[in-house]
Amino acid sequence: MIIENSKLVILVVDDNKSNIDILLNILSNYDCIPCLSGKNALEIINDEHIDLILLDIMMPEIDGFEVCKILKENSKTKTIPIIFITGQTDEDSIEKAYEIGGADYVIKPFRPKELLARVKKELNIQALLKELEYLASIDPMTKLYNRRYFTEVSEYTINLAKRDELKVSIIIIDIDKFKNINDTHGHQIGDEVIISLANTLQYHKRKSDIVCRYGGDEFVMMLPNTSIEGARILAMKIKDDVNSNTIKYSNNIKLKFTISLGIAAVNSSKPNAIELSLKKADDALYEAKKLGRDRVC
Repeated sequence: MIIENSKLVILVVDDNKSNIDILLNILSNYDCIPCLSGKNALEIINDEHIDLILLDIMMPEIDGFEVCKILKENSKTKTIPIIFITGQTDEDSIEKAYEIGGADYVIKPFRPKELLARVKKELNIQALLKELEYLASIDPMTKLYNRRYFTEVSEYTINLAKRDELKVSIIIIDIDKFKNINDTHGHQIGDEVIISLANTLQYHKRKSDIVCRYGGDEFVMMLPNTSIEGARILAMKIKDDVNSNTIKYSNNIKLKFTISLGIAAVNSSKPNAIELSLKKADDALYEAKKLGRDRVC
């Protein structure tokens, strides 16, 4: 795995400036932030994006063990890998470093090649974990988010909306007579239709909107800071865009299809707000199907 050093930030924490200087020299290919105390380290981590921490153990006020413990108890910082740097070589200190969540342990005086190897190893592990997390949240066919990710992020979105008293709306989108498309043209064409709709939804989404493939030929859009009228306008644009396109698929098949859309406002003050709004949007989608499809309800 290739690491882009210029994009990675390492926080170097040691109360000895000479040690800081040595570490900055060894890690010159990385973007490093020097810090001379545990207290200041916690402040920096709160304000900056940090990919890795090199953390001295013996420091005044707050030692490295306490800093690590605080970070591991915080959901926002618990995944940042911490490599302890220390002159202590006793087994109790080493054992404690790992027990409280340290990823690795480097003994002073520093050996440059060893330190670089350990830093690169931890950054590679983090890159792999992020890649796996990304793949676990993506629908492989459409490259949109999947249902699992939507469930996780929607709760966070609703909590923000409740805090800031913002409106949120949901759109459920379904391809009309999709089974007929599969039966007539085959599943490969059916997959291409799903992908073309996913691309249309991706084109119309704003940066803050969440679009996912919810299952089969059904998609969901969550629209933060959007009224029900705003959701209706967007839904109409998407429907009209789909209607206006005749897409050439594999085997030179030209095909038009339509979609039905159900929209609902989210009442963020209610318990189970997501489930309730999805049910309302699904009921609206059913109404659109019952009224003849190719419409927004």
